Amino acid sequence: MCPKKRLNLQIATQVFIVWHKLQSTFSTMQYSSPHKFHIPVMGLAYTIDSPIKVAKFGISSVISIVEDRLIEMMRSHYYPMIDKVYTAISTHEEDYRAKRIADYLNLVNAIVQSQIEKVRTAAFEVGSDIVQYFEMLPNDSTLKKIYQQMVESSNKVEQEKLATYLRAQIVAGSIDVNIMTKVDRDTYNKDGEVIADNSDAIAALRGYANSNLSNSSVIFSAGMNPRLYNYLEKCTDFDLQENGTFKKKVIIKVSDYRSALIQGKYLAKKGIWVSEFRIESGLNCGGHAFATDGVLLGPILEEFRVNKEELIASLFEIYQMAVNRKNGTTLTSAPNIIFSVQGGIGTFEEDTFLHQYYQFESTGWGTPFLLVPEATTVDKATLQKLSAAQASDLVLSYNSPLGVRFHYLKGTTADAEKQARIQSGKPGSPCTEKHLAFNTEFTKEPICTASQKYQKLKIEQLQTLNLPAIEYNKQIKFVLDKECLCVGLSNSAALEHNEIFLKKYTAVNVCPGPNIANFSKVVSLKTMIDHIYGRTNVITNTSRPHMFVAELYLYIDYLKEQLEDFFQTNQFAKKEKYIASFCKNLRDGINYYKQLPEQEKTAQKQFMQDLNKIELELDALKYQYEMSFA
Repeated sequence: MCPKKRLNLQIATQVFIVWHKLQSTFSTMQYSSPHKFHIPVMGLAYTIDSPIKVAKFGISSVISIVEDRLIEMMRSHYYPMIDKVYTAISTHEEDYRAKRIADYLNLVNAIVQSQIEKVRTAAFEVGSDIVQYFEMLPNDSTLKKIYQQMVESSNKVEQEKLATYLRAQIVAGSIDVNIMTKVDRDTYNKDGEVIADNSDAIAALRGYANSNLSNSSVIFSAGMNPRLYNYLEKCTDFDLQENGTFKKKVIIKVSDYRSALIQGKYLAKKGIWVSEFRIESGLNCGGHAFATDGVLLGPILEEFRVNKEELIASLFEIYQMAVNRKNGTTLTSAPNIIFSVQGGIGTFEEDTFLHQYYQFESTGWGTPFLLVPEATTVDKATLQKLSAAQASDLVLSYNSPLGVRFHYLKGTTADAEKQARIQSGKPGSPCTEKHLAFNTEFTKEPICTASQKYQKLKIEQLQTLNLPAIEYNKQIKFVLDKECLCVGLSNSAALEHNEIFLKKYTAVNVCPGPNIANFSKVVSLKTMIDHIYGRTNVITNTSRPHMFVAELYLYIDYLKEQLEDFFQTNQFAKKEKYIASFCKNLRDGINYYKQLPEQEKTAQKQFMQDLNKIELELDALKYQYEMSFA
């Protein structure tokens, strides 16, 4: 390092240290991740213990708290690993679901805090956790620059001072949880009466609220659930503290600006502040997919970019009055709101553009981390299938009992098990968990559409309707596609940790985003992070399109599917406005992408060429449906 640069860095370091001390004087420092990305929730099992794997490196990740049997299994696994006695929480205990969740989160938190203390006291030597902590930080991180200065220094006194400072800056990644708002089945007492405030989602929220996690967030996904949001008012950990921070925060996953505004205002009226809006692509994502009417991710992000200050101001106006009404506090400034994005991100250039142009604080990297055993929990057989997956192996299926489209990897053990049951004349799955039991078409008590009971009744009904062969086969396929997700998305952790989730049921299903076809190598945590920050490249598909283009292709395929369905069911005339609006939104999105700054167009050489190709394809589809109306 040249003397001038070294001097500038030393000055910058001292300024940073002084600034940090001043900040600590004024507040207790709201948690801020040292990384620019987070690992979103994946399935039920795939990130169930991710914080235990990555939080010690300052990386934030998300645990699904839907499946309490899985959580109980993880309690039985991790208590012995830390030399503590595991005491089961029986389903016969009152509020057992919330108790299981709270205790597991406390357990994870205790493990992570112990890990952090060990990292802080580790020696700065090759391969140690403390060295990995700082080496994995982004290159423009001030802490990493200070670390590099320490490594390069020949002055022992300076080295020791910098080492002491760096140790004090080590923080754990946030241990966040996810609640899918649609998974909110009622529970009943022995007399068949609904137990108040004990639905699946509310009990999960209560478990999280009762945990000792702090500087943590609950992520609500899949839309607004009024009774769940109403329950938040009873949870004081979400209230603004005197120092202007929150012990626990709320994150809302949204697909557009309107959803953020509606949900944000609803919660603000109740004195609940949304600390982050996590925007996700409608189709270029893993798990359940909530397609828009052709409105693409880029234009959605642009609306947030342009209107984020207006959004904050409008929410604060409502929140301010609600807080004053609740406790008489007069707020003069809005708490912080983070804006993040996820869905199909694959390269350093894409990630950088999302940060720099849209000014988003964090990006979600989900699907690629399925190939990182140091970060996620995937059994070896499923890991092999994921690494070998091609685009043709991934489908936007109807497999979810929720009735929401679901990204799915074909050829899993759960897929094979489902087909075997169909062939044997006994379609459907045993319904042990019942988290997705919502259908009352044939029964008074809700049942799951993937269950043997429902599929038997539905097929019997279809056989009596004398439907045309094409329609009958379509309806039958729609029924038989449904698959048990409660067990299938949990079993990977059981297999990998050599535990039993449910005796005799070991089949696994997995729901990666389409982006998995571009990643075919099982890699280390450091290698994947180096890829995210542009220090290496692990993409194996050299013809991978830009994430915006990939989403466009998904929407074109989705439109083709819709058009074919409308044609077969003679609904073209009824759907004319919908189709025209869908096509216009796609066209507007293409035009928006063409006007993006040059830095984005040159990041992917095929960007403009792909847009022009898709535009021609859209013209052809438009001509096709116009001829159908003629």
